[in-house]
Amino acid sequence: MERKNAVLLLSGGLDSTTLLALATSEGYAVHALSFDYGQRHSAELSAAKKIAQRYDVAQHLVATIDLRIFGGSSLTSDTPVSKDRELSDGNDEIPFTYVPARNTIFLSYALALAEVSGARDIFIGVNALDYSGYPDCRPAFIAAFQRLANLATRVGVESKEEPAIRIRTPLIELTKRQIIELGLGLGVDYSMTTSCYDPGADGEACGRCDACQLRLRGFREAGATDPARYATTAEVPTGSGA
Repeated sequence: MERKNAVLLLSGGLDSTTLLALATSEGYAVHALSFDYGQRHSAELSAAKKIAQRYDVAQHLVATIDLRIFGGSSLTSDTPVSKDRELSDGNDEIPFTYVPARNTIFLSYALALAEVSGARDIFIGVNALDYSGYPDCRPAFIAAFQRLANLATRVGVESKEEPAIRIRTPLIELTKRQIIELGLGLGVDYSMTTSCYDPGADGEACGRCDACQLRLRGFREAGATDPARYATTAEVPTGSGA
C-alpha cells in the first residue's frame, strides 16, 4: 500500500522530533523541512539532519532565508537571551525569543512543498500550553492558516475534499510532560534533540533559558532523565502546564 505524503517542519528540537516519530508511526512518507534562517546557532540544524536520517524521511530539505534583516528577536540578533525567567501558568507576556512572523513564513514554505510533493497534510509541532506567549502557536492562528492554505493553492481550489490541505498540530494542547511521554512511548531518542536557545560552543545546553527550563521540568514531571548535556541546571518549579 502506497504511503501518503506529508510535509513536516523539523527543527531538531524535542517537539518536532516527537512529531516526526508520530507521523512516521502513522505511516506517512515524510518530507521534512528545516530552516537556516539566521538563528544564533547551528546546533538545531545539525540535530535535524541526524534525526531526518534516523527516521529515513522521504526527503529532507533545508531552506535558507535570512530573518536577521528584520531583527526583533534575541534568536536573530546579538541581544542576549533571557535567562532564569520565572515561568508561570497564565503568563501572557510575549518573550523576546519570539521571531516575528516565523511560523507564518515557515508554513508558507511548507505549503509550497506540499503542493509539489502531493502532500495533503502539513505537520507543525506548535504548543499552546508551554509557549502561550507566542502568537503564532495559538489554535486560532493554525485555523486561519489552514483556511488560507485552501484558498491560495491549486489543490485547495480543484479538490472536492474539505479541507484539501490540513495543518496537523497533534501536540498543540499537550503539556511538555505529555509530549515527552508520547515520544518515549514511540521510542524517541531525545539525546539526538536540542532545545536550548543559547548553547555553548561545544553544544552544551545552558539550562537557564526558557526552552531549557521547560524541557527540564517536562522530563522531571514525566519521571524520566533528560539525556541532553547541560552546562548548568536551573532549579525548575514542578507546577502544572510544563
